[in-house]
Amino acid sequence: MGAKLAGPAGDPRFHIEQNSEINVTPFVDVMLVLLIIFMVAAPLATVSVPIELPPAVAPPAQNPPKPIYISIQPNGSIYLMNSRTSLSTMGDDLRLQLKGKREPEKERIFIRADKQTLYREFMNVMNELQDQGFYSVALIGEDNKRPGG
Repeated sequence: MGAKLAGPAGDPRFHIEQNSEINVTPFVDVMLVLLIIFMVAAPLATVSVPIELPPAVAPPAQNPPKPIYISIQPNGSIYLMNSRTSLSTMGDDLRLQLKGKREPEKERIFIRADKQTLYREFMNVMNELQDQGFYSVALIGEDNKRPGG
């Protein structure tokens, strides 16, 4: 933007309002230079060495770990796998299920709760697991496939 402030006082050609246009030519020049730089640099960033990679097929695990499930019914009944347990004996029952593991407290515990289960019952189970030293907990939900998704 430029303005000429010198000149006769009454001459309307030299007022600042007449020269208030923005010159976009330098902006366009800079953008074109950046466009050219990116067009030249983009092919250099790709890997162009042809390599035939072997297939990544992992062999199946010999003894996959058996998941440990805790189920909570709407009436508050707690089941460890298929046997009934209670909050007071759940920690000991879990350790019996995980006997022979190097670090039983690091095993993942899966919790399944009926949708009618009270939140209080669910939190009691979670708190007891934490009190017993089991911090790796996963929650199981029903997989609802949405149409079109």
